[in-house]
Amino acid sequence: MTKVLLSLHVLAAILAVGPVTVAASMFPAVVRRGPAEQVRLLHRICRVYAGIGVAVPVFGFATASSLGVLGDVWLLVSIGLTAVAAAVLVFQVLPGQAKLLDVSEGAVLTRVTTRLGMSTGIFNLLWATVTVLMIVRPGSTTGA
Repeated sequence: MTKVLLSLHVLAAILAVGPVTVAASMFPAVVRRGPAEQVRLLHRICRVYAGIGVAVPVFGFATASSLGVLGDVWLLVSIGLTAVAAAVLVFQVLPGQAKLLDVSEGAVLTRVTTRLGMSTGIFNLLWATVTVLMIVRPGSTTGA
């Protein structure tokens, strides 16, 4: 059962978090020069896949419980970073994108786009860190 849960966890991460990180990264550049339809599509991708992304921690907790590693420091750090990444997405990235859907030019566009780019970069860096922690697992007994 552990292998099934781990497989579902990894697949959910790839299929849910991957599209959000790519679409969110593309959003600031597309909002500056792309058609409005592309901007709206990228925002919708981020919203929908953020919702689907809830499956990642659900399968993650089930996998960790099955492996008996719920108290390991690397996992607790990963959980904390995942919570921070989710907060950045929900409270910074998605609202920033929504704000830019109605702004077409001017100082507001530049300021919000710059802030959104920073928030997106932080979100992506947090997910990259969680991914590395999941692979390396400091203190792991698997010899990896």
